[in-house]
Amino acid sequence: MKGYYAEVTRLLRESGFALLRAGKGSHEIWSKGSIHLTVPYGCKSRHTANAILKDAGIAKRL
Repeated sequence: MKGYYAEVTRLLRESGFALLRAGKGSHEIWSKGSIHLTVPYGCKSRHTANAILKDAGIAKRL
């Protein structure tokens, strides 16, 4: 099963987000201004990927 990590991080970069730091375990913290998002490395769920994009204010859905 292909994960959604690469697609989510690509869309975050295109929207101006940058990798802030590594999080706990298998997570990363992405930031844009005052918005901070947690993105798991092994994002296998489409629903999790869409929730991250929604929190980022990105209209695209996977």
